[in-house]
Amino acid sequence: MFNAFKITGALRHSKIWNNMTVGRRASGIGHRESGIGNHLSLITYHLSLTMSDLISLLKPFGQEHLLRFWDSLNEQEQSCLSAQIRNIDFRLIAELYQNRDHTIDLAPFEQRAKDPPAYKFGELSEGNPDYSAPKKIGKADAIQLGQEALAKGTYAVMIVAGGQGTRLGFPHPKGMYPIGLNGETLFQIHFEKVVALTKKYGVVVPLCIMTSPATHDETVEYLGQNDWFGITPENRFLFCQGTMPAVSMLNGKVLLADKGTLALSPDGHGGMLAAINKQSILDQLQERGIKHLFYFQVDNPFVDICSPEFLGYHLASGSEMTSQAIRKREPSDRVGNVVELDGKLHVIEYSDIPESLANRRFPDGSLQIWAGSIAVHQFDLGFLRRVSPIASALPFHIAKKKVSYVDEHGQMVVPQEPNAIKFERFIFDLMPSANNAVVVEVDIPNNYGPLKNAPGSATDSPETVKAQLLEMDRRRSS
Repeated sequence: MFNAFKITGALRHSKIWNNMTVGRRASGIGHRESGIGNHLSLITYHLSLTMSDLISLLKPFGQEHLLRFWDSLNEQEQSCLSAQIRNIDFRLIAELYQNRDHTIDLAPFEQRAKDPPAYKFGELSEGNPDYSAPKKIGKADAIQLGQEALAKGTYAVMIVAGGQGTRLGFPHPKGMYPIGLNGETLFQIHFEKVVALTKKYGVVVPLCIMTSPATHDETVEYLGQNDWFGITPENRFLFCQGTMPAVSMLNGKVLLADKGTLALSPDGHGGMLAAINKQSILDQLQERGIKHLFYFQVDNPFVDICSPEFLGYHLASGSEMTSQAIRKREPSDRVGNVVELDGKLHVIEYSDIPESLANRRFPDGSLQIWAGSIAVHQFDLGFLRRVSPIASALPFHIAKKKVSYVDEHGQMVVPQEPNAIKFERFIFDLMPSANNAVVVEVDIPNNYGPLKNAPGSATDSPETVKAQLLEMDRRRSS
């Protein structure tokens, strides 16, 4: 897969912001969210192109096959397909496919890569205050600084909730999975933490939720049925991330999900940046005096949302982007590796890091490349505004996946092996663009236990997550 080191210079300066966001523009009044189907019906009338227009658009890129079944579609289906085609940057798709196998040799960077500047969080800082962050601040002072910022009402929260519960054997949005000790869903656990923050500090903490086309409608319905677990309409922003087409690994042709629909996939958790910019959420948060955004993924019920200590380290260091990390146990742990290179932070995927770099150790035997990213960040809002228009801020990564498609005979093909390339953006690729970016090391028992795998799996399963929740509850009760 592409990572920040694998993107070519040409790609970094190409037009990589797409126009494929699906879902109604988010409004400051959250109860106005609607399903994506309604939105598509609104835009297709305006974006429909003639057959001649579509051929002219597709032919330079060899994608005319998308119109193979045009005559068998009714008028509404033709309009929907026309709108989907209109919203794709085929030049970008061709460029991404052409560079799909391009890699950059990491050897020249290896000797310059080192562990990132970091603070220790919570129990890790007690009796072991050593840290490598340039700005020295104690735990108590960090907590006070974070509390003061929360009391001023300058923080908002972002939950990335576009994933389905497929790997869990759960045919619904992952946020609806009941994982709590009393049957609470992931959504309920996170939302109630935000409500508690609002009550504790006497200020509004706006909540932003990013869905995907696959989860949007059901998420809206579920949250509505549960009265949003106490998040009031004026303080919630629900929006749908963008999509990118899946293309054949063999020839780069865009796949058809059915005769009149392209095979589209969410554009990755990094799609948050394009979506909140395009849907004016950045503007609305700024108008409300928000200066910082706390970001995490829905599958981790252990996230200490807006922990004052974590916020304090971010503020004290003058960081534009601060990220939580866990200490790796083994060089080959399957987490992104946060490293410092020439004064900037980067993430190297576990599949890409050179073995010699992953195995590098300090004199005491501990891993030098120790920081494993867990997708919990905080951003300065001004930083997000600055980088959102810059094409090179977030490169695309590729993932080879199994994608069902309609073949030239109109038959559905369900592949047994990966047959397609999906294009995604990852939010951690913002790190090199952030000034004074810093890492905060957190402990796994209290902060990280993602729900990812099917029941019965050895790790990250419903059983292991519930056991971890129970153990944390016992510690806090003792």
